[in-house]
Amino acid sequence: MKNLFLFLLLVALLSCKQDPEQATVNEVEVPSPKKASMFYGFDLDLYKVDTAQVKRDEGLIHILPRYGVPYNSIVNLVEEYKDTFNVRSIKTGDDYFLISPKDTTSEERHFIYVKDPVEYVAMHFGDSLYLERHLKEIEIHEQEASGVITSSLWNSFQDQDLNLGLFAEVLRLFQWTIDFFDTKKGDSFKVIYDEKFVEGQSVGIDKIKALVFNHKGKDYYAFRYEDSQQDFVYYTEAGESLKRVLLSAPLVYRRISSRFSNRRYHPVLKYYRPHHGVDYAAPTGTEVVATGSGIVTFAGRSGGAGKMVKIKHNQGNIETRYLHLHRYGKGIRKGAKVSQGQKIGEVGSTGLSTGPHLDYRVYIKGKAVNPLGINIPTSDPLKGDSLATYLDGILEIRGQLDGITYDTTSITADTIAVPNT
Repeated sequence: MKNLFLFLLLVALLSCKQDPEQATVNEVEVPSPKKASMFYGFDLDLYKVDTAQVKRDEGLIHILPRYGVPYNSIVNLVEEYKDTFNVRSIKTGDDYFLISPKDTTSEERHFIYVKDPVEYVAMHFGDSLYLERHLKEIEIHEQEASGVITSSLWNSFQDQDLNLGLFAEVLRLFQWTIDFFDTKKGDSFKVIYDEKFVEGQSVGIDKIKALVFNHKGKDYYAFRYEDSQQDFVYYTEAGESLKRVLLSAPLVYRRISSRFSNRRYHPVLKYYRPHHGVDYAAPTGTEVVATGSGIVTFAGRSGGAGKMVKIKHNQGNIETRYLHLHRYGKGIRKGAKVSQGQKIGEVGSTGLSTGPHLDYRVYIKGKAVNPLGINIPTSDPLKGDSLATYLDGILEIRGQLDGITYDTTSITADTIAVPNT
């Protein structure tokens, strides 16, 4: 009956909401092993370690009693540190270690839960009950990498065993200027970036410092720079913000099935007429996003265009149109405000269409322009003294970037310790 009461008490504790203001995290520096027999600060000559992973629907009340930890000790520790560590955050598949003395007469137990590569939690059961949150030291290594695309950008990163977080950052930085679904064999990149390491293992990208992507023979530069508000922004070699009024494409597509033309043979009407848009072939239901922030001026059926959305954008006297939609995004109606990258609909085949695709159109000052050929305005270019300071500030790293060769990937000797804050 007592054990049942303790079990019910523990369940109640697990459902308690945390009060962040009461949390007092005990962060301690992870000791460097002084000899090979040390493990998480314990001498393996004196302690033994059981290693396992959290199973499905398993929590502390399932794990710890198997190692001789009493229910009341679990309850007391959970209650004492409920504002420091939420035991419900323990996830299936995470590693844990139960460390106990080789002296079988001792009731001392230590539970190590590995939350992620940087953080782990240590729960101590014995003469005293306490919990510590440990943050391992992160080292920052400046890296240089380069590659030439032979099949795809993804493969070029995999071939060099580059951190996939770097791949995601490259896509994010150039989402306004380069359509990566249109990259060509022979396109290339050079990049200088900081990578995070814990105990010699990469745990992610800290930041990209400088990057150049050569696409169809043109160099696209990006340099990380602190602006007047002390925020870090990426600019081109000419001081233009990488962030532009419009994204390079409104969806993830399979191929471009038809391009901008003043005289195209219409597959349904069977005669030539202007096609002032770009057709992106994609499966029905593929998400379509607003390429720029603005206000919806039309959302409804429009003859051969089928279900269509029109957006008047906040800058540059620009309007975009999205034709042949299957359905509209949530809240998309005339007068609705939309943000760049927000879902506005799904690919369909409504109106005069032979198959699922998006007909995407751009109008500047009321005139249709080729979405693939326009110089999209930057959102906030540097000017005057700010531009001069910026151009002078990137000289050194641009020289370093341009000096990278395409047949090596190297790590510099610079290593920076990141405080655990």
